[in-house]
Amino acid sequence: MNPQTELGVEFRTLTIPSSIDAVDAAAFIEMTRVRNAVYAEIAGNDDDAMDAAELLPHYQPDPDETRLSWVVVVDGQVVGRVGVDIPHEAGSKNAFWLVELLRECHGRGIGTVAYRLVEDAARAHGRSVLQSWAQHPETVGDRLDAPTGFGSIPRDRAARFYLANGYTLEQIERQSDLDLRESAPTVDRLLAEAQAASAGYRVVQWMAPTPAEHAEGFAWMKSRMSTDAPAAGMEFDEETWDAARVARHDQRWIDAGMTALVTAAQHIATGELVAFNELVVGEDRTRPTHQEDTLVLKEHRGHKLGQLVKCAALVTWRDIAPESPKVITYNAEENRPMLDINEAIGFRPAAYNGAWKKVLT
Repeated sequence: MNPQTELGVEFRTLTIPSSIDAVDAAAFIEMTRVRNAVYAEIAGNDDDAMDAAELLPHYQPDPDETRLSWVVVVDGQVVGRVGVDIPHEAGSKNAFWLVELLRECHGRGIGTVAYRLVEDAARAHGRSVLQSWAQHPETVGDRLDAPTGFGSIPRDRAARFYLANGYTLEQIERQSDLDLRESAPTVDRLLAEAQAASAGYRVVQWMAPTPAEHAEGFAWMKSRMSTDAPAAGMEFDEETWDAARVARHDQRWIDAGMTALVTAAQHIATGELVAFNELVVGEDRTRPTHQEDTLVLKEHRGHKLGQLVKCAALVTWRDIAPESPKVITYNAEENRPMLDINEAIGFRPAAYNGAWKKVLT
């Protein structure tokens, strides 16, 4: 797709360097800086900031998806970015996208022009289901209720943008934060409670890369994330994971200089892995920790395994990243079983994201 210029704005295809020290890395580094600035403007903090070296591995060629990226340039300065992800699952109709601009560029029609790249890219790749997420900070005024019946968001600038482009709000996602020091006594108590309730299961843990003996079991659980997690009206392909895909997943964290801990529950009678939790922190371990996927396979629910893997992970994490101040996680607002566990541990609501969908005709 050729860059285009409208409203004094240029959309340049983002060059993805082979390394952060490569001669062509400047555009990627600048994109990362603007990304971090946009998130700080929205959230009022830098909890989601990453440096370019951490972000780059997630943009390298990937057999599981195509990632299309542009930077938005005004008067020679990068002021935003556009991204479209095309999954490679067989028969997929999906495309996932973002349009992000610095606040100084709002209200000029730039986002509307940028969004044309999204639909053009989706159509060019044969995709008809477009999906996107945005944080909606609390403000006074009209609100939109989630069709799930769980939660609402303000009808803010981002919501109006989605609605104007034909999107429907499908789900609300809660961001929760946990103070790692304050929660420690509660975590210890809940871990003991979960251990007592989960006879027949044991905890196994590893740091990325995943050991060979757990690769296939972990792959199966990762594939179930796409089918077992609450999705409301959003559409996700059933993903196919194997040991090779797990290795690619792990290598991205390793190449980014990040530390990743997987805590799993193993069914003793069969040896199967049936629940897991992921904690990740960057090279600077004084930064916030991010909890990535957590799942208990449907057929093994009811034994406090979610509580078990979360609490066991948090206990181990004290030795791995003792100076990390908090853990950040995301859950569907209707996912009451997982939110019950989080709230009992001490997670508190910090922000809400809207999940938006449009089906092209």
